[in-house]
Amino acid sequence: MPSTSAVTDPKLMDGGNYIREGRDSSRSTCLIFSPKNEDEVGALGKYLQLFVDHKINLLHIESRSSLRKANSYEFMVECAPGGNLGAVIEAVKARSIYFSVISRNHKNNMETVPWFPRRIRDLDKFANQILTYGAELDSDHPGFTDPVYRARRKHFADIAYYYKHGQPIPRVEYTPEEIATWGVIYRKLTELYPKYACREHNHVFPLLVENCGCREDNIPQLEDVSNFLKDSTGFTVRPVAGLLSSRDFLAGLAFRVFHSTQYVRHSSKPWYTPEPDVCHEVLGHVPMLADPVFAQFSQVIGLASLGAPDEYIEKLATCYWFTLEYGICRQQGELKVYGAGLLSSFGELEYALSGKPELRPFDPVETALQKYPITEYQPVYFVAEDFEDGKEKMLKYAQTIPKKFGVRYDPYTQSINVIDSKLQIEDLVTNVNQEMEILMDALKKLKN
Repeated sequence: MPSTSAVTDPKLMDGGNYIREGRDSSRSTCLIFSPKNEDEVGALGKYLQLFVDHKINLLHIESRSSLRKANSYEFMVECAPGGNLGAVIEAVKARSIYFSVISRNHKNNMETVPWFPRRIRDLDKFANQILTYGAELDSDHPGFTDPVYRARRKHFADIAYYYKHGQPIPRVEYTPEEIATWGVIYRKLTELYPKYACREHNHVFPLLVENCGCREDNIPQLEDVSNFLKDSTGFTVRPVAGLLSSRDFLAGLAFRVFHSTQYVRHSSKPWYTPEPDVCHEVLGHVPMLADPVFAQFSQVIGLASLGAPDEYIEKLATCYWFTLEYGICRQQGELKVYGAGLLSSFGELEYALSGKPELRPFDPVETALQKYPITEYQPVYFVAEDFEDGKEKMLKYAQTIPKKFGVRYDPYTQSINVIDSKLQIEDLVTNVNQEMEILMDALKKLKN
């Protein structure tokens, strides 16, 4: 019953989103359920017949041992759009001891959990749900009237568009003009980093030079950057063709995946870019993601976004903006910058610590409500005491997001565990106790 569709060229759909032609699997609905009478002969077949009766095509079927009831099974089926989905939901729910719905169309059903990726390969499902693509530039973009630049942008977008999880990121040969633009930015920023950047950024940056060939005359390849991050903190880089929605971008962070552009801003304005480019990603984000505490801070925001209501996605995106993009922290009594938007803008990097803008203490409850401009310097910045403090505050804020379940990232399977039963919590507590025993044993050995 599962269906497939060939990979085709990008197609502009309603709303300006480029997606594949044919089915859009990220618009599908997933049903997760445990049968009441699982020992009954042909139990799964009888469930599947319900989907046939209501004309529902299934894209994927998966069975596994239940995480919620001992010696039991649960099934996950991914339903294509179409058919009488409401009727099949009611029919399956009535026959199940556990039932959950995860869907992109969650607004139409308050009992439905907003769709989110459960496995790292699920990121393929929305990686092309982007707001802009390649040559589709706004009229006020510096490269709008430059046909060579527009063609170049499409080249980079196509690389990202056809990328799949697990593949090496294609290497690109940057043009002399692109390298020159990078060089202008690199020279100026590296002059400012010792004074303005936080110690974590300044510690990692030489390692980026050594391991990824980050130099004034060389733009690092994303594949090398991704391998460097994976060895450092478990983060990896995934190429993206354009801007993702806040929900989708934050979901990637939950898997320690950073969606990164690969193109270079237009040479006419090396000090400005209306959207993130490889200069912003590599010089701003990458050194910070190589720091273990900051990487955990980033993942906390990502995990908090999974299954969150839309209004909280907006709040989390605002917290992301004022931390990972425009964050300032205190180190040894001095203000230092850790946000990538500042670390990749030599003008705003100096401005942020000039005493001119307003500085407020970072508090997710207050920060989440702050409005901000996207085309000019920020009038307000938020200051964290340190990354650990910021992470703890984000963890507490995440607990206020209304959900009927918890989530946990499993690094062994690179998947998300949805925690909504007592049995799961008991198993996790057992695992934590085992880890504590290992740590206590190590502590005893250090004392001897």
